[in-house]
Amino acid sequence: MEILHRESPNNRQVTLPCFLLALAAAAACLAWAPLLTAQSDADSAKLTFTKVLKGSVPEYLAISVDASGEASYQGRKQDDPPSPLPLKLSSATTRRIFQLAKALKNFDSIDLESHKKVANLGLKTFIYEREGRQNRAEFNYTQLREAQELVDVFEKISSVQQHILALEYAIKYDHLSLPKELMLIQIDLEKHALADPELMVPALEKIAHNPRFLHLAQARAENILQRLQSNN
Repeated sequence: MEILHRESPNNRQVTLPCFLLALAAAAACLAWAPLLTAQSDADSAKLTFTKVLKGSVPEYLAISVDASGEASYQGRKQDDPPSPLPLKLSSATTRRIFQLAKALKNFDSIDLESHKKVANLGLKTFIYEREGRQNRAEFNYTQLREAQELVDVFEKISSVQQHILALEYAIKYDHLSLPKELMLIQIDLEKHALADPELMVPALEKIAHNPRFLHLAQARAENILQRLQSNN
């Protein structure tokens, strides 16, 4: 009976490597823990851009995006009630937005205003939120390259949403205006003035695949779709 309880040399040889592997795995988990926490913190971040300029189109612009690309858009007259529209930004656009915010210290105690005498270009605001904390920066005109690029990205997103709204209105109520609106989209694509233009695909497909619309509108919609597909 004593022999049955005795550990053989073979068992010791198997047990020791297993024990060492377990230790290594535990150490790896401890090493990765801070990185995972940091990633979790980044994933909880949210960035909002607003711009208010009386007489512009839109007068009030607000775009919010979190680190997963889930976003909302508002483009309206300043006195109109809030009307946020959900959208999903691409990973590339989302990543660039948060890279630029990080380069600007996530707007923590940073002055973006140039303090130069320039025309009223609209009151712009960046708001960075994470874990209950909020950083805010307001300015009319900035000379910081990263801030200029970040404004440019948000305004390119707004241009796409404005085109989508115009297309959807024309599809329902004003078919004759479609060729002009589609031409404006083609011009903006040539100027690289749109961010995530793929968001327009559902509206473009409605036009391209429906014979009740003008042939010119269908042809332009199909041309844009092919262009977007070739860029992917």
